[in-house]
Amino acid sequence: MTDTMPVRTGTPEDIDFMMELALSACKENGFVEPNSVKLLNELWAALTLESGVVGIIGKVGEKPEGAILLRIVNMWYSDQQIIEEKAIFIDPQFRNAKGGRAGRLCEYAKKVSDSLKLPLLIGVLSNHRTSGKVRMYERQFGEPSGAFFLYNATTGGWKEAAE
Repeated sequence: MTDTMPVRTGTPEDIDFMMELALSACKENGFVEPNSVKLLNELWAALTLESGVVGIIGKVGEKPEGAILLRIVNMWYSDQQIIEEKAIFIDPQFRNAKGGRAGRLCEYAKKVSDSLKLPLLIGVLSNHRTSGKVRMYERQFGEPSGAFFLYNATTGGWKEAAE
């Protein structure tokens, strides 16, 4: 068990395990079918520090316990760069373990934001255990700045429709 393992910055060597973790996240939280090539492109750009970063809980060469994908993007209405959290996901086998993995990944995101002096856009898009996730984010970041809504969809819905 790695309750105190720090969050490390991912490297290109993490790509296979990160693809596996990302597909698990899509199965649980995605509301449309994932495209593996798009996932690969998002992860690779962050793992190579091209336009983002991946924070990983786990040792190099081993399956991650959890990770956060952060990308540096422009808001659709601005030339100013921000850090956009694309996903934060804890492997289900580590969710009940001590160590506050999701909170540690949020702390990592704040450190990235502080070090780059860029605003961080982060949130919860989930129909599963949502209120607990929102409470954790409120402890980490303060009051929310809005909410997400889905119409004609639920998170995890694409997987259920395919089965």
